[in-house]
Amino acid sequence: MTHTLVEQFILLWVVIDPIGTIPVFIAVVAGVAAADRWKIALKATIAATVVLLLFLVGGQFLINALGISLPAFQIAGGIVLLLFALTMIFGDSKPESEAQQWSAEEDGYSSVAIFPLAMPSLASPGAILAVVVLTDNNRFSIQEQAMTGGIMLAVMACAFILMLAATPILRIIKIAGAALVSRIMGMILAAVAVNTVILAVIELIRTVEI
Repeated sequence: MTHTLVEQFILLWVVIDPIGTIPVFIAVVAGVAAADRWKIALKATIAATVVLLLFLVGGQFLINALGISLPAFQIAGGIVLLLFALTMIFGDSKPESEAQQWSAEEDGYSSVAIFPLAMPSLASPGAILAVVVLTDNNRFSIQEQAMTGGIMLAVMACAFILMLAATPILRIIKIAGAALVSRIMGMILAAVAVNTVILAVIELIRTVEI
């Protein structure tokens, strides 16, 4: 049982990727007052947690009801992730101007917390797919699914703590550094997105051949 829990923790840690969220968080809050950054981190964490919990509880029913295959879900998620990555690479090179716009209104905080932090950074297509697979009603009991939910909540708590730790990092690298990190992170996300699509297409072809 312990071995299984460790495996699930590692899997959810990889797909949610709290550490990989730090550069995204730094890029989008570069010009936001330090006192307000925790609000964005908290809202992003709560929103991503709610999304993952919804898919944990009803994701399998939704996908089955709509007749959506897992490869199709992966391809769609990979395309969305790629589009976001391209905006990070070719978008405005001054994250401070965007951050000032977000900080002008409380709604701005909600917007950046939902996109790109909650989705697709934390509640990524891979994370959504993982919680659906790990809570398959045909393979796991209600107790096991509840334990998976607890592990997911622990990973999300780690993500929130790491985003709070990004504030001192931002204090060191400044806005120019945040813009550079945004470009680099965009390249990495683009590669991950393309790889997700390729693997899904391979799986789709394999399914058709069978």
